Amino acid sequence: MTNVFDDPRITAVGLLFEVHAGLSTRFTAQLEEHGFSAVEFEVITRLARSPGNQLRMTDLAAQTSLSTSGVTRVVDRMERDGLLTRRACPNDRRSSYAVVTPKGMQQLDETLPGHLQMIEQWFTGQLDPQALDALLDGLRRIRDAVHPCATAGSTDVAPEQETAAGGTPRQ
Repeated sequence: MTNVFDDPRITAVGLLFEVHAGLSTRFTAQLEEHGFSAVEFEVITRLARSPGNQLRMTDLAAQTSLSTSGVTRVVDRMERDGLLTRRACPNDRRSSYAVVTPKGMQQLDETLPGHLQMIEQWFTGQLDPQALDALLDGLRRIRDAVHPCATAGSTDVAPEQETAAGGTPRQ
């Protein structure tokens, strides 16, 4: 008789949770040394990787696991710390952008070398290049299925770049 708990689907999800928990524990300690919580680091990294180091608050919420009110609270806290600022959306008064400040970029720049070293040691360095490519492909497919808005706003041109180029800002 087969044991239902030997199902590879259960094993796959279980391994994913174990890996996430192990990496989170290691990353949290390193991030806290640099004054970031894991959520703050996710927020500032997503902003820094976006055009103009900014995203609409709604797109930031869509890219993270946070609700719009959760994003507002994190951005409020990071704004008080001088890491982010808000900027009004030029074509929609109901929207605003979260923008990384120079202080935020400096703190991120100080954090990244150690963080990248940990990623290499505990995650990507455990895989050969082909295995890493396959993992990234698989993770993107799964992410797109379960979280289709995960890249919302990340490929848009920054509003000031569009205006400077003579175009009209996108909605």
